[in-house]
Parts: sequence; structure tokens; C-alpha cells
Amino acid sequence: MDLQSLTTESALPESADLDRMPVADLLALMNAEDHKAPAAVTAALPQIVRAVELIVAARARGGRLIYLGAGTSGRLGLLDAVECPPTFGTEPGDVVGLIAGGRQAAGTAVEGAEDDPLLGAEDLRGIDLRAVDVVVGLTASGRTPYVLGGLDHATSVGALTVSVACNIGALVSSHADVAIELATGPEVLTGSTRLKAGTAQKLVCNMLSTAAMVQGGKVFGNLMVDVRPTNAKLVDRARRIVATAARTDADTAAAALDAAGGEVKVAVVMLLAMCSRQTAIDRLARADGRVRPAVDGL
Repeated sequence: MDLQSLTTESALPESADLDRMPVADLLALMNAEDHKAPAAVTAALPQIVRAVELIVAARARGGRLIYLGAGTSGRLGLLDAVECPPTFGTEPGDVVGLIAGGRQAAGTAVEGAEDDPLLGAEDLRGIDLRAVDVVVGLTASGRTPYVLGGLDHATSVGALTVSVACNIGALVSSHADVAIELATGPEVLTGSTRLKAGTAQKLVCNMLSTAAMVQGGKVFGNLMVDVRPTNAKLVDRARRIVATAARTDADTAAAALDAAGGEVKVAVVMLLAMCSRQTAIDRLARADGRVRPAVDGL
């Protein structure tokens, strides 16, 4: 598929005079176009549901969620991956972001890295990709060789695959078990898929990781009870989470959190089940880390 035939590479008629627009008009146009990103995600919700189901099943088997992409798409996957440990208490290797050109490409473009399909496969071999893992290939154009090669390698080892593209009928869709296609259309700045195509991909990454972690017991109600209080802001948040979850005051929550060794889940179970730290830990272990059944005593 030629690049010029892709909607993400097409020109938006409304922005033909972008360089002559008053700033207010330019921004109004950008804002109007940005509204198309969540609409595109809405249309793809059934496929996103299926992708989440694959990720949840893989994680239950000890598999990893692995994002694979180049340029903006790769950076978005990397961003989602690095936010999971502090938010959900995952190990750094549980959610992985791979970007064409390596970690240095997160801040500086590595020319030509995305054009080699063998590099995608090589990067996945470098993290010892296994059949229990899920690989999510992110490519706005839907044809990035780095992503195509990576997804094909993932399939060859038995791993499940998901593609996220911003063109309908994208080439990458035929290389994945679940194909998420986001019809974001032409960009205000022709071909600049860091704009609404990037926004739509970010929304999907948010959904994939958050929904998978909720389903995996990383959340109690709407509270991030596996948060790691690694700085002053997160310590304060952890105390407020314990207080809210256990329906108690701030001082009681702080004391429980200290007694729990800073583990929010343990503190919540201690307060709600009125038990010791060790009993709370044992209850959580029997409940696969889920607060609600741990409190109910299974």
C-alpha cells in the first residue's frame, strides 16, 4: 500500500491555508479535529475489548504486555509501559515498551530504524519473547516494517498479537490476532501523526493497560490500591486511598499504612477485615491479590 493512499498521509482541505490562519482559527481547527480521536476509538471498542481479554488471559498465565512501535507510536507505548509500575505496582518487566532504534530513540530520532522488519523481531528476541506474552504493534500508518516484522516473529513463537493503526484496511491488521483500526483521518498538519492519530493511540494504550490491570485485581473500587508510594505526593495519595477504601480518618489510615510497611492493599485489608498485617498478607495471597475477596474471607 502506497503512503499517498493512506488517509493519515492525505491533506485536510480545511487546513489548506494553515500558514495564513489567525492563531485563534488555527487552534479552533485543531481542537475540532482532535474531537475525532475519541470518536474513532468509540468505533473500535469491540476490538479493544477483545484485545483486553487477550492481555488479561496472558497475564493470568504469567505473560507480559509488550508494546512495539516506531517514532511517536513507539514513544506512546513506552510511556504507557513505564507508568505501570508506579500506578499498579507491577514489576518493570511485566509491561514492556520497545521502540525502533532502542531506548535512545525515545528522545532522539534514529534514522531508518523503523524500515527494517528484522529489527522488530530482533528486539523481541532480545527480551526473550514467549508464547504466553501479548505483543501490541502500534503504527499510525499501519505499514511500519519494524512493527510488521515484530508481529510476524511473535506469531511464529505462539504469542498473541494486537495491532493498532490509524487507517482502515491497514496492512498491519492482517498480521495480528486482533486488529484495532482507528479512522482518525487526515491531520491538520499533513502527515503529522503525532497529532490526532497519536492522541487516538494514546487513548487505546490507556484502555489496554488500565482495563487489564483492573481485571487483574490491581484496583479496589476505583482506587489504585497497588500504587507504590515512592515520593511525597504518592505517600499522601496512598494515605488518602487507604482512608477512602477503609472509610476511616486520615490518622487511622496513616497508622495502618505504616503498620503495613507502606503496602496500600495490606493496610486496606487490615482495616476492613480488622486483622493483623500477616493475616492480611495471607488473605491477599489466597485471593490472588484481590482486595474484595480478601476482605470477605473468600
